[in-house]
Amino acid sequence: MPELPEVETTRRGVAPHVLNEIIARVIVRERRLRWPVSRNISRQLAGQSVRKVERRAKYLLLYTDRYCLLLHLGMSGSLRVINNATPPQQHDHVDIVFASGTVLRFRDPRRFGSIHVTSGDPLEHPLLRNLGPEPLRPNFNGSYLYQRSRGRAQAVKGFIMDSRNVVGIGNIYACEALFAAGISPKRRAGGIALERYERLVLAIKDVLRHAIRSGGTTLRDYVSSDGSPGFFERELRVYGKAGMACPHCKKPIKQVRQGQRSTFYCPHCQH
Repeated sequence: MPELPEVETTRRGVAPHVLNEIIARVIVRERRLRWPVSRNISRQLAGQSVRKVERRAKYLLLYTDRYCLLLHLGMSGSLRVINNATPPQQHDHVDIVFASGTVLRFRDPRRFGSIHVTSGDPLEHPLLRNLGPEPLRPNFNGSYLYQRSRGRAQAVKGFIMDSRNVVGIGNIYACEALFAAGISPKRRAGGIALERYERLVLAIKDVLRHAIRSGGTTLRDYVSSDGSPGFFERELRVYGKAGMACPHCKKPIKQVRQGQRSTFYCPHCQH
């Protein structure tokens, strides 16, 4: 599913095309997403100009004069910048049509994505208000993770993937960051020392920044706003490489299941 780097790549791709553009209408072909799309969405947004395009966790936030559009890509969603002459395909559920002729087209084959409109502070929306810090911000640091983890018996991989602790660290990036930090994904979060959490935070930031520069990771469905794939997949060091040689020690990468997800790590280098 699209994670923080993919959503940030989408934000950067979308913003130049929609900033200060006027929304003419919203076309909803399928309302049955993760939550039903409001029947009032076109009436609310028509005539509004987009003033900011931001990201919070895996949500895109399009701020207009009076409202904010919260958009989540779900498991397989994408947001494309096209012109209004492009015919919709089967899974193209929502179009945000601008007066200029530009269209933001939301495609979501599995319909796990969501679109909400709020007139209040979007950061206080029920979907956002209890989220943890952004991993690339200064307030996400080793001391924060260390204090947050005290007394936790949960495995560290699940701990850093919990959006109440820190947002946007999906399965791929958790595996890659833990490998870079030399920490076993099975280690108890509450038993990891401050120094190692400081190393892990640096690894998380480095992996995410590198993934953003590469346009994200395309393993199944993800493409960016112009339809191009992300290229970070080429740089994965452990994810999806079970049985292959570890880049450091050359021993086999191991795959295990944690919380219904596949975890990839080197038992020799990560402890």
